[in-house]
Amino acid sequence: MKKDSTNFREVCPACGIIDRFGDKWSLQVLVLLNERGTMRFNELMKATPGISQKMLTTTLRTLEAHKLLTRTMYAEIPPRVEYNLTSLGCSLMKPLYSLIDWTLKNAAEITNTVKNDTKNAD
Repeated sequence: MKKDSTNFREVCPACGIIDRFGDKWSLQVLVLLNERGTMRFNELMKATPGISQKMLTTTLRTLEAHKLLTRTMYAEIPPRVEYNLTSLGCSLMKPLYSLIDWTLKNAAEITNTVKNDTKNAD
């Protein structure tokens, strides 16, 4: 249901913000950190099948730049780096899980719609 107070100018900036964490790898990293707590780089690599080392590094840097996670480096040999959600990242999780739940509930209908649209285009 459309809210009267929402208009196009309010939606556009929201899309830009959602783009900052809405990609495939960012969502997975956010959920992992939320469910498991503090994690090291190699733990995240093992827990995220299919991601390359470069892509994980890029994803973590982006999420850190957007203040959704923190990177803590310990001056040890070998160096130890840990990642955690920030309070901002934690505050994102409830609405994010709601969106994930909605997606899972409606995946079949959305997927079938896309398939039917593709067939009708032929």
